[in-house]
Amino acid sequence: MTGRKIEYKTLTQDEVDAICARHERLWSGRSGGARANFAYTILEDLVLANRDLSDADFSGAVLRGTILSGCTLNSAIFFAADMRRANLEGASLRRADLRGAIMRGANLTGADLTEADLREGAIAQMDKEKGLAILTHKSQENDAGTANFTGANLSGSKMAGIAAQKADFTDAMLLGTRMIRANLRGSSFQGANLEGADLSGADLTDTDFTHAVLIGTKTVMAKKQGMNTEGALTSAPVGIDASELEHPVAEQIAEHVRWCDTNGKEGKPSLFDGTDLRGLNSLAGRTLTAFHARGATLYGLDLEGAQLQGARLEKADLRMVSLRGADLRGADLTGANLSNADLRDCQLGPLLLEGNRLLPASLAGVRARYTDLRGTDMRQAKATGADFSYAMLNGANVKKAIFNGSCFTGARLDEDFVEAAESIDGAVDFNAA
Repeated sequence: MTGRKIEYKTLTQDEVDAICARHERLWSGRSGGARANFAYTILEDLVLANRDLSDADFSGAVLRGTILSGCTLNSAIFFAADMRRANLEGASLRRADLRGAIMRGANLTGADLTEADLREGAIAQMDKEKGLAILTHKSQENDAGTANFTGANLSGSKMAGIAAQKADFTDAMLLGTRMIRANLRGSSFQGANLEGADLSGADLTDTDFTHAVLIGTKTVMAKKQGMNTEGALTSAPVGIDASELEHPVAEQIAEHVRWCDTNGKEGKPSLFDGTDLRGLNSLAGRTLTAFHARGATLYGLDLEGAQLQGARLEKADLRMVSLRGADLRGADLTGANLSNADLRDCQLGPLLLEGNRLLPASLAGVRARYTDLRGTDMRQAKATGADFSYAMLNGANVKKAIFNGSCFTGARLDEDFVEAAESIDGAVDFNAA
């Protein structure tokens, strides 16, 4: 088929602003509204940040270096668009059509691409003599080489055949993502969650999956030469296999609950240090005061509303755990991994002991990247050297808490955070929060 030249229209910033305004009027139900149509336009280096452009059409558009950070682009069409070096940091692209898009060097840090379509694609049009003619700017595969997907949510997205050599998927959420036959050579998936993802037939040569979640991940017929999976979490038991304990876990939990309910008169406390407890699924609402699970694996466990006062959870794997509304007053979480955990409205304040002594909760050295801590009570917490990168701390009570040496890159904080906290000496990237 003979290629056909495309005629592009270069838009000015004023023209783009006018189109966006009409689109926003359409969505708000006001008169004079119209769907934004940027198909085959040149928007290079223009600013569209923080706009709501859901369902907008960017088919074949040139978006090189365009700033789309914070935009809502749900169900928008980017079919075969040129998005090289585009800034989509924090943008919402749920169910967006990105087939055949060129995303080399794009920044999608923290973007939401849930159920987005990033498969190969090509633009074609009808021709009286030749039928469907592929246009000259065709892109047979989605090219995301060197793109930055750090912390992006790509769960359930379609990425079959994507070319993403040396792309950065660090801490990305890729639950159930289909990446069959994808070219991922040299890419980084450090700390990423690929539970249930399908990478069958993919080129995983020299890819880095250190400390990634690879539970149920399919890699049939994939090229794995030089692939690094050190510290990755798979379906295999980590540390002590709970099924091999002398007493069943459920029985020990029941004994622990009875010990708490009777103030120690009956039952006995459990001890799960270094044990893989993923098989429990849920401990929601349980009374487990002084629960011991140091270095244990509790990935994905439901602990919502649990009573965990004075719990010992040092260096525990608490990724993806739900602790919403849980009581962790005085708990020791030193060095624990809380990345992507839900701690909304959790109590992490001090525990009142006999003699009116207060035992502060310890979050020293925790990894709480992308963790939801909104509304959490963190009064007097010791959170030195913690990593709160991209965490949501807005609405948290941090009165007299200590955050010396902690990292706040991209974190969401209230304006009075500094005034409320006891100390943030040596905090990293606090001004970038």
